[in-house]
Amino acid sequence: METKNFGKISFEPESELEFPGGLPGFDSRRKFVAVRFVESDPLVYLQSLEDPDLCFITMPILAVDPRYQLKVSGEDLDQLDLPQARQPRIGEDVLCLTVLSVRETGPTANLLAPIVVNLRNRMAVQAVAPESDYSHQYELMPDEASVCS
Repeated sequence: METKNFGKISFEPESELEFPGGLPGFDSRRKFVAVRFVESDPLVYLQSLEDPDLCFITMPILAVDPRYQLKVSGEDLDQLDLPQARQPRIGEDVLCLTVLSVRETGPTANLLAPIVVNLRNRMAVQAVAPESDYSHQYELMPDEASVCS
């Protein structure tokens, strides 16, 4: 596939991720592939397979917050085809990615609504954590002055 950001990429069809409900703001974009490059590890690029110009920069949520507690709603568990009886385990049941944004004040991560991928069937959702204390603008590089204080 030819992409805007990476030129030509190749991937195995079984590595496709499907978002049954699309992504917020991109409801009609449902098929993506996760692209990684050694030189930009741990970043994971979610490249749309339907729009060569659409790509989200993400990274594993545990790389941002090693103590992250995933909470997925019943509706999202249904879309992922995961059991309602318990929350999925990051790395065992699901891949959990945070979407990154670059703002004037620096890069942020959306810990409030991570991308959750069922590792068994590659179904994915952006799972808004119900009643969460997590931020959608978690600072990745806090101001140096506050770090040194």
